[in-house]
Amino acid sequence: MQVVPKISEMTIIKNQNDDLVPTRIRNSWRLNQVTCKDHFPLSFIDQVLERLADKSHYCFLEGFSRYMQSNIASADQHKTAFTCPFDTFTYTRMSFGLCNALSTFQRYMISIFSDLSEKCMEVFMDDFTIYGHSFDAYLENLSRVLNRCIDTNLVLNFKKCYFMITEGIVLGHLVSSRGIKVDKAKVDIISSLSYPAFVREVHSFLDLQKDVEFVFDQPCIETFLELKKRLTSIPIL
Repeated sequence: MQVVPKISEMTIIKNQNDDLVPTRIRNSWRLNQVTCKDHFPLSFIDQVLERLADKSHYCFLEGFSRYMQSNIASADQHKTAFTCPFDTFTYTRMSFGLCNALSTFQRYMISIFSDLSEKCMEVFMDDFTIYGHSFDAYLENLSRVLNRCIDTNLVLNFKKCYFMITEGIVLGHLVSSRGIKVDKAKVDIISSLSYPAFVREVHSFLDLQKDVEFVFDQPCIETFLELKKRLTSIPIL
């Protein structure tokens, strides 16, 4: 038996969109305050999109439960202790909310697919995009990726995997054999914004200066409309 201190508090949150796992635990990690930060980079979005453009076929795969596929060393599990009305528990798998979870997970994925990444697939966290210049090349690349998942016990979420796609949304952009386009749904969200009429609505768009009376006059409206125009046109897009 091992006695562990109470490290974090927990709440139960319902997952959206009817996921396979209906609920998840969210912890308030005190551990983050004393953790040395890991700054492992994510892939550059523009470079990812450039490599994905002009391909004939795509496959979009997503990992299952993301961080939970990464083990925590036995010697460190006591640092993740949390309490509930029934007992005190520790994590054996990496939990959402740990400050280095994102960097650690990306490093794992890059190490698993190091010889395939940027050649026949793109890795962005637990989103994997496989591609090919032809259907046969696509099938060969997909087979290599799936075999790698089997060899490394990497579990995929079948409900969120899509095969034999000729175009699809990746990181907010539409990629296809015709190149790269911005996801129109993202643009429509900005284009349909009405100008703010109350302080709370301005907070949702911009920060405010303290102790200043809120006045949204005609120059503000014109500036707001101009900002929307520039956000939805070249060169921002």
